[in-house]
Amino acid sequence: MNICVITSAKFPPEEGIGNYIYNMSQQFIKKGHSVTVITRGGIHRTQKEDLDGIELYRVPFMPLYPFHVQIHGIFVKSLLKSISKEFDVIHFHTPLPPPISTVLPTVTTVHTPMKADTGKVELVNLFALAVKLQGKVSCLIEHELFKNSDKITSVATSVAEELTEYGLEKNNVVVVGNGVDEKLFSPIEHKNQSKYILYTGRLSYRKGLFDFIESGILLCKKYPNISFKLTGKGPLLEKLQSMVQESGYKDRFEFLGHVDKNELISLYQNATVFVLPSHYEGLPTTLLEAMACGAPVVATAVSGNLDVIESEKNGLLVPIKAPDKIADAVSLLLENESLRCQLGNNARRTIEEKFTWDAISDKIMECYLSLLQEVPAAE
Repeated sequence: MNICVITSAKFPPEEGIGNYIYNMSQQFIKKGHSVTVITRGGIHRTQKEDLDGIELYRVPFMPLYPFHVQIHGIFVKSLLKSISKEFDVIHFHTPLPPPISTVLPTVTTVHTPMKADTGKVELVNLFALAVKLQGKVSCLIEHELFKNSDKITSVATSVAEELTEYGLEKNNVVVVGNGVDEKLFSPIEHKNQSKYILYTGRLSYRKGLFDFIESGILLCKKYPNISFKLTGKGPLLEKLQSMVQESGYKDRFEFLGHVDKNELISLYQNATVFVLPSHYEGLPTTLLEAMACGAPVVATAVSGNLDVIESEKNGLLVPIKAPDKIADAVSLLLENESLRCQLGNNARRTIEEKFTWDAISDKIMECYLSLLQEVPAAE
């Protein structure tokens, strides 16, 4: 089968959705299919390259908001017109790929609906206001994308429920989940002696990072030998650093920025506790990666986290916007090594049983095959 993926994610991937597409593509190639990815490039003409067996097109993108998606779509449509006969199916991935109309069977995977995503943004500054306003336009684009799609899939049950706000029936959305490379992200037998609490992901508003810092300050007062590590980039970096500076515990918090895959795996493997304090999530890749590495997890009881974690069995769930509850859960794990091991082992087992890329790719392939049976092939 020849598969064309249309996305706005960066390649090579830096974050969750790009990693999702990359890993799915590798699974399809491994199983004998071919994959072409069309994504945003620069302002110059379309560039074509090979990325680990993926045929990659970087199509001109101009950040002329709020019409950037529509302008980019003109170039994508032109490219697709010249190469579409090569494909059996077109697969769109949100957020905000251009909503191209095509006679080919189309699947759209929703990672985070814009209505839910922008709805969680708090109006704390002009940047947040701009995100809210842009969200109005983005929702219209998503409506058109869904209208053009033959099948809608989502990464989590909660995302399928949120899509009812677009007039979609929850039962018509196929929940395919998210995945992780369980061979690459795996536990180690002996952890480093130093104890630290880990967060990985984007440093942005809906990630609950002020709660993470506040809980960390509470824990610093109680445990003199615990440190905190945060990876990732994002608009909140300076505010978070300032918050840490003012707390008097600057030396206990380390902002690592973007880290390469090997360092990231090592951070997961050696973490005493992994914390995901998000106010909203689809189904976060970082959560699955941490669990695959056997890290004991504390996460907020939101969205996709609920698809993965059964509290007190393979992790601990806490309410959102409750730094004290995060601190209590981390304290419980710091003081109970047996519980840490139990939750970490069960977390790893959960990944092996339900969230490998092999399993997720099979679900998506079923969607492709069902469409090819239903929709007449393009002439």
